[in-house]
Amino acid sequence: MRTAAAKNIDRYIAASPAKVRPILREIRRVIRAAAPKAQEVISYRMPAFKQRRILVYFAAFKNHIGLFPPVRGDAKLEEALEPYAGPKGNLKFPLDRPIPYTLIKRVVGFRVKQEAAKTAAQAGQRRVARRTVRGE
Repeated sequence: MRTAAAKNIDRYIAASPAKVRPILREIRRVIRAAAPKAQEVISYRMPAFKQRRILVYFAAFKNHIGLFPPVRGDAKLEEALEPYAGPKGNLKFPLDRPIPYTLIKRVVGFRVKQEAAKTAAQAGQRRVARRTVRGE
């Protein structure tokens, strides 16, 4: 939808068509509420929220709002997202239907938990590796 890359999420939203700006603002608010420690960034020319690694991207397209990356690891959530599944499991929320903000909140909350688990697992692996090097 854009020709030039936005430097931040405010500019990305401002450069979007007027009809999608309120939707993008609400998605941003929902993500912030679900991931209060996450940092806002622009990555791959899309708004994203990062907590060590990217939690989610979102972007406006001609007929839908996209949410990335795909959700895997929670069968109930995956089932709830099925109507919105796009190519490769990314989510597509059509602009001619109500945006499921509560579902977006669930996705972000799940991604925060996944990220925390991954970080904890990596920290545990580093502790084990240090002990091994020291011969403990």
